[in-house]
Amino acid sequence: MSTSSPPRLLTFPTSRPAPAAPSEGPVRVVPLTIAALLAAGLTWYVWTSFGAKSGTLLALGLGLGLALFHSRFGFTSAWRQLIAVGNGTGLRAHTLLLGTAATLLALIISTGAGLFGSVPKATGGPIGLALFVGAVLFAIGMQLGGACASGTLFAVGAGQSAIVLTLGGFIAGSVIYTWAFPVFDGWPALAPVVLSEHVGWWGSWLITVAALLAIVVVTRAVQARRNPPPVDAAPTARGLARIVRGSWPVLVGAAVLGTLAAAVFLVSGGIWGVTFAFALWGAKLLQLVGLHPELWDFWQTPANAKALAASIWTDKTSLTNIGIMIGAAIAAAAAGVWRLHRSIPWKTALAAVLGGILMGVGARLANGCNIGAYLGGISVGSLHGWLWGVFALGGTWIGLALRPLFGLANPKPSDGAC
Repeated sequence: MSTSSPPRLLTFPTSRPAPAAPSEGPVRVVPLTIAALLAAGLTWYVWTSFGAKSGTLLALGLGLGLALFHSRFGFTSAWRQLIAVGNGTGLRAHTLLLGTAATLLALIISTGAGLFGSVPKATGGPIGLALFVGAVLFAIGMQLGGACASGTLFAVGAGQSAIVLTLGGFIAGSVIYTWAFPVFDGWPALAPVVLSEHVGWWGSWLITVAALLAIVVVTRAVQARRNPPPVDAAPTARGLARIVRGSWPVLVGAAVLGTLAAAVFLVSGGIWGVTFAFALWGAKLLQLVGLHPELWDFWQTPANAKALAASIWTDKTSLTNIGIMIGAAIAAAAAGVWRLHRSIPWKTALAAVLGGILMGVGARLANGCNIGAYLGGISVGSLHGWLWGVFALGGTWIGLALRPLFGLANPKPSDGAC
């Protein structure tokens, strides 16, 4: 068995030398047993109580958690590496993820396929000030909080107690937005632009793939000119054991995640999302302590009011989010690296909470995050997805400048994934 270090992505790099990451060890039997029983029991409960559609979405979330953990798939670090040292390896992995999802979604929508009575629809996001500001705030938050939306979920599931602070800030930021919704509502915006409405689904697919190929060419040219050191980590296991105990090749992870994102679309009829659930969880927590967020303007709109009144086990983002955390817990325990980190520098803790708040506000402003806006938008041919990515790169540059204020190291080629 290899003794390579587990993924660095689940730690907070600081300006001080970090202690060596714990080596891959024996299967963590207790966490694995608890997570596996929770996965089986919860899937059975949701399936029998709320139907096959909800049960399937929870199961897909479990798969997403396993894939995110084992592939160490990075959104935060991909932009960080590109801006800091010109390494486009992570961004090129994004192109495979986006291309896989775009191809499968084009097939699903063009054929009208859908499961459990769902009717797959491609919807775009509005293009305006809220999108631009939201993407910038979200990207700054990623760099301070140490994780993106999907990364926060699988890091928490893997036992990384520091990221729990980021998740708490994420939920708080989402609640702040919903409370202050009248301030953010009505910012100037143009109508969504969905390519398929102008050139058809396969024309939209061709344009998307061509743009992704252009990104591959450009990032390779930039990388060749700046010649950054490689960042790919050696696998932590070999052979078949690598499937459950080691790191997957990042391109394999990209293809698997793109396929699972398409499966969520097929089952639910909409793109895979993450961050709406944080606003929903925050509102339900406030209700538990006797407050009344249902009276806020945000929760007065019909769709939001319906979601708040219903069980979280009928909300697709909640189902996949919970599945991701449990799936990551299973993966980390099977790999022998599930553990809680009890020592967190106060500046790191502050950055985690602040970063989470910025991501919560930013995601709601932009109507999505690195998953809902970036992956979802681009995969359905919506212009807002591309613009989200452009402004997120700008926010990443600002985030890099702010990291030293919190004792966080400036990015290095050896930084981990999201």
